[in-house]
Amino acid sequence: MEQYFSATQKMEQEVMFPSLLRGVFPQRGGTLAPGGHTDLYERYQLLKAIKPMVEKGLASVGDQNASGPNAETPSDDDDTMDAQLEERLSHHLAGLQQVLSHLTRDTNALTRRYSQILEQISPSEGQPSW
Repeated sequence: MEQYFSATQKMEQEVMFPSLLRGVFPQRGGTLAPGGHTDLYERYQLLKAIKPMVEKGLASVGDQNASGPNAETPSDDDDTMDAQLEERLSHHLAGLQQVLSHLTRDTNALTRRYSQILEQISPSEGQPSW
């Protein structure tokens, strides 16, 4: 989770001119997988839109946990249901981890590609121009 937020924060800090990503498509050999006809600008917009939803989702999970445990005494049926819920939760968390890993890879690849574009635009950065 921290890697995802770190990657999106880095992307937001480095990508100063998102319009440079228009018409640039993911590299087939790179980390970004081909996603139909979406260019990196559309992916950038999508990744930026997803971040607040992930943050909001985490906040709502925190709110639900803060509501406190149920005061009823557990029975055998409750134990069985708890085990099933735990299994389902584990399955969903594994899926969430997989999605966040994919989003992190896409975000890092987009940021790297943006840096490459900037280097192509001004390859002599850091060298005197005289």
